[in-house]
Amino acid sequence: MNLKTPLGDEVLDLRAGDRVTLSGTIYTARDEAHLRMMEEGIPFEPRGAAVYHCGPVVQDGRLVVAGPTTSARMNRLSGFLIDAGVRALIGKGGMGQEVVEQLRGRAVYLALTGGCAALAADRMHLSGVYFEDLGMAEAVWIIEADHLPLTVGIDAHGGDLFRAVREKAKTQFHQRFNIKQDTVS
Repeated sequence: MNLKTPLGDEVLDLRAGDRVTLSGTIYTARDEAHLRMMEEGIPFEPRGAAVYHCGPVVQDGRLVVAGPTTSARMNRLSGFLIDAGVRALIGKGGMGQEVVEQLRGRAVYLALTGGCAALAADRMHLSGVYFEDLGMAEAVWIIEADHLPLTVGIDAHGGDLFRAVREKAKTQFHQRFNIKQDTVS
């Protein structure tokens, strides 16, 4: 499915594991940007927005690399964005159960493979910045994406691709080493 920002109810039909592309405006935000937005307000229209957990490298007004950062760092910081109408969080590595519940019926988490920062940047160009005083990695960069390839990691129904993979790996580990699952947590 090809998604375009601002996102609407179409994201509610997505399921964990679906492959999508995303085009349109996205906003980067890491820890410090989340904290600033919580204090000062969200500097962009959050309804239908996509927030990318990314600290890009910007040189001469262009993106050099723009790979995802570990999203779990934003677990406790994401609720206010979803409450404000953000429809997609983008990052790597999944998010906690509290975010799975916050997304339910409202938004999705889209995963981008770690290690592909240069490839991701090829699908993006800069169009502005908020909170530039936070520094390159922490500022909120306004990016125009062009068919950025993503996977639905957490859907709006509670489906969590990362949880499913963890559970499968744990089961296979216990089977391989003949460990009863109820004896080890």
